[in-house]
Amino acid sequence: LAEDAGLTPPQLSARRARLLSEDGRQHFRLDRASGRLLVAGRLDREELCGQSATCMLPFELLLSNPLQFFRVEVALEDINDHSPVFPEERVTFDILETSVPGSRFPLEAAQDLDVGSNTVQEYNIAPENEYFSIYYGSRITGKKYLELVLEKPLDREEQAEIGFSLIAVDGGSPPRSGTTQVKIVILDVNDNAPIFTQEEYIARVLENMPEGFVVLNVRAADPDAGVNGDISYQLSQAVGQSDSTFVIDPITGEIKLKKPLDFEAAETHELNVRARDGGGLSAMCKVLVEVVDVNDNAPELVVSSFSSPLPENTEPGTVVALFSVRDRDSGANGKISCALEDQLFFSLRPAYKNYYELVTVSALDREETPQYILSVTAADAGSPPLTSTQTFTVDISDVNDNAPVFNQTSYTMYVRENNVPTVFVGAVSAADADVGLNAKVTYSLAPAPRAERPWCSCISVNSENGHVFVLRPLDYERLRQTEVTVSASDAGSPPLRANVTVRLVVLDENDNAPLVLYPAQDSSPASSELVPVSAEAGYLISKVVAVDADSGQNSWLSYHLLRATDPGLFSVAVQSGEVRLRRPVTDRDSVKQKLLVLVRDNGKPPLSATAALSALLLKDFSDLVRLPHSSPATEDQAASLTTHLIIALVFVSLLFLTSAALLVARKACRRKELQPGHVLYGADNWQSGLADAAAAGTLPRAHCYEISLTTGSGNSEFKFLKPILPSLPPQHCASGQGPDQEQDFPCVPGSTEHMAPDTAGTLSAGQFSAL
Repeated sequence: LAEDAGLTPPQLSARRARLLSEDGRQHFRLDRASGRLLVAGRLDREELCGQSATCMLPFELLLSNPLQFFRVEVALEDINDHSPVFPEERVTFDILETSVPGSRFPLEAAQDLDVGSNTVQEYNIAPENEYFSIYYGSRITGKKYLELVLEKPLDREEQAEIGFSLIAVDGGSPPRSGTTQVKIVILDVNDNAPIFTQEEYIARVLENMPEGFVVLNVRAADPDAGVNGDISYQLSQAVGQSDSTFVIDPITGEIKLKKPLDFEAAETHELNVRARDGGGLSAMCKVLVEVVDVNDNAPELVVSSFSSPLPENTEPGTVVALFSVRDRDSGANGKISCALEDQLFFSLRPAYKNYYELVTVSALDREETPQYILSVTAADAGSPPLTSTQTFTVDISDVNDNAPVFNQTSYTMYVRENNVPTVFVGAVSAADADVGLNAKVTYSLAPAPRAERPWCSCISVNSENGHVFVLRPLDYERLRQTEVTVSASDAGSPPLRANVTVRLVVLDENDNAPLVLYPAQDSSPASSELVPVSAEAGYLISKVVAVDADSGQNSWLSYHLLRATDPGLFSVAVQSGEVRLRRPVTDRDSVKQKLLVLVRDNGKPPLSATAALSALLLKDFSDLVRLPHSSPATEDQAASLTTHLIIALVFVSLLFLTSAALLVARKACRRKELQPGHVLYGADNWQSGLADAAAAGTLPRAHCYEISLTTGSGNSEFKFLKPILPSLPPQHCASGQGPDQEQDFPCVPGSTEHMAPDTAGTLSAGQFSAL
């Protein structure tokens, strides 16, 4: 390609040569190193160009820098890679046997995807035959056509079909071929008349042959085919004879009896049969039928009386039927014998001359066999003997001899407590082998024997269907199960009955909350558990004991710590309810601890109760003596009072600090005017000291107090910081002893400060208000 374009391979690479196709498919590729044009993939001329005589594949050679185009066309030459193919694998022609030689029948030519000499060039017939040849030619328009030519007259009776293979061969090297099968069906014309297999047919027929009996079969043949070979038969009888005794099948030629023959009426019958084909040609034959006399009268049974149905309690020997037998034949053919099929409950008994009785021989049971079908056969002595059969259908009527039977020996039904009234819990069912009213079962509750307890009035049974209902709500804790007797009675006369025991089991519902047994939760004050402060973690303080009146998982109890003064100090065992220390006791823990334990069952939904406990954390038993006792109500009031005391104390403290500040300011202003004096503090001079100080315009010496407010709970204790106030001048120093002081207030020489010991007092709420 580089040489044709006048380029060298380096120029192709330098100018970035590439191939462009109009349809976008690249059938070729360019090797820039050598300048050669290479096939990119397998090329199929039939796929690319179809049946076109020439196949050109155009594309462009594009050069860049500078831009330049070259138009390139590649001619794709055909090879013989396809065989001729006929449109159909099998071709069938229907040709009349009267067709003249030279008749032409068109065929569809074979198709070959190749072109030129590689396409179809000739056709052959294999194997060759003397009737047909093949012609292959071209019309004026240039279109090829193919014809089958008849060379010799046809005879369908000689050969009905002709088959051969038609072979198409192309001009390739080596040549390829295609084949189709040709089938010639030769159509018939009516050129032959029917011919019977016999000129005369003779048949011997017994006079007792039934209607429709085939006497004989006539047959005619016609070598023609189709409608021309379809033969129909017609029957005609001689003059003076009835033509209604025989009938012939027009298709098969079967001669049948239209009615029974009678030897005494006619010994022979002569018939004429005509055979006609579809083209109108026909032939005739004669049929002679001879009648043979036989024992053609069977015995007859005449029933005089018959009793049905029979009660099942019929006594053996009872006459069921009376009948007579007769035969119109004479001699041995008229001698009759009767027999009853194998039967255990009935038998035949001769009565008078040709009369017989059908009687019972054993007891009957309708529940075992409700119906008997008895066959009585009468046979004559002919050869062969003729028989007649009379069937007696004996129905057995019911007697109330079977009591109802329950389908279970006992019943167990379940109901949940607190059920709704008239709830359905189950059904009893009894069957009676009898029928009618004798099998109609009604249900009722049977009274209990006197020796037993009366049955529960909460159960009812439907008399019609045996459905069992519970009439009122039940309580599992009061009644866990009960038994009643249900009676099933039929409607016979007299009625028969059967009893069955029905046990009703009450299923528990979670309708009872847990009951705390310990500690007692009554209104009396609960006792406190004593816990030494030296107890280690895991120390058993107490155990909550509770029970649940329910059963099963509804009574499974679990214990949980709901609330506590110090929740982190205690733990409760979920299963046992044991209250233990979770950690050792510390000095910061309150002396009195309250716990609230939740007891919950495992029902759905669960029910619960609470247990209140109290514990005292003691160093020894002497602490117990000093602890004040208070009731739970007082403690609750104290908790509320403590809150109010805190608020009041804060308010009083603020007021005190404000007053102190004002007093200090006032004292500083009037310090020079103060007269020296002595102020004593003691049990006897507390009021007088205050009066003297007021008269002198001064305040008592400042003291520090630690006040403990006790209301029965450790939570009501408050400690106040020691207020520090400036002291009076040294000349006012005095010694004295107050009611809560253990020593005098000494004056320290050379100092303006006075030392006051810490003084503690216990004040009630009223005393605090007064102060």
